[in-house]
Amino acid sequence: MSVEGKNRVVTTRSLFEMKQRGEKIAMLTAYDYTMAKILDAAGIDIILVGDSAANVIAGHETTLPITLDQMIYHAQSVVRAVKNPMVVVDMPFGTYQGNSKEAVVSAIRMMKESEADAVKLEGGEQVIESVRRILSAGIPVMGHLGLTPQSILKFGTYSVRAKEEAEAEKLIADAHLLEEAGCFAIVLEKIPASLAATVAAELKIPIIGIGAGNGVDGQVLVVHDMLGLNQDFSPRFLRRYHNLYEEMHKAFRHYVKDVKAGDFPNEKEQY
Repeated sequence: MSVEGKNRVVTTRSLFEMKQRGEKIAMLTAYDYTMAKILDAAGIDIILVGDSAANVIAGHETTLPITLDQMIYHAQSVVRAVKNPMVVVDMPFGTYQGNSKEAVVSAIRMMKESEADAVKLEGGEQVIESVRRILSAGIPVMGHLGLTPQSILKFGTYSVRAKEEAEAEKLIADAHLLEEAGCFAIVLEKIPASLAATVAAELKIPIIGIGAGNGVDGQVLVVHDMLGLNQDFSPRFLRRYHNLYEEMHKAFRHYVKDVKAGDFPNEKEQY
């Protein structure tokens, strides 16, 4: 259940209205109760329970290993914390590609067990049947085009996508296809800014970018990256708003020093 059983403030409708009036949409990832609660208090519009948990929480090199059970667990933790932002959950690799019946079963399970607000799927034409089946069940779907991390083994690189005309045209066509199917928003990852701006101008639904320039309707980052907790990832599109790694490292070293010296706990910190 959401906090106090209340419906969340941000909905598919309010996101559409934000685009109509030119208000930018702020989206960040979260995977646990504590982080989600802070994001809620900070006024974030959308929390993405990303399959990037496979990287920043579990330490995998790609997003592929994370399971539906694990994504449900992370989503449950986030949903318990928030009352304002929309909670969108990534459908993990293998739960919707190539089998639209399995896709809708997985999405229904995600929504029933986590009580999230929507799911996100990567891909365009190749997953459109899964998108349509999930939407037919009344489940809101956010699309994801451009660099799609679940297909990284096919791409073989994390470099910018859709720089060539043919791939750019395919991306635009896929974006229209997702909108026509009923998706309420689309994430565009690591594509030329001019292409992303074109998509945002042509579509009525919100377009949220990550490495897609400022001509879109909103932005998303992985919270561990923007806080500087992850020191091994420094793409051009990432702005580090803090260096929590350094601050936490100093605090931990201070704690170790105090314990070793017998300084913690002191007389005021014991019973």
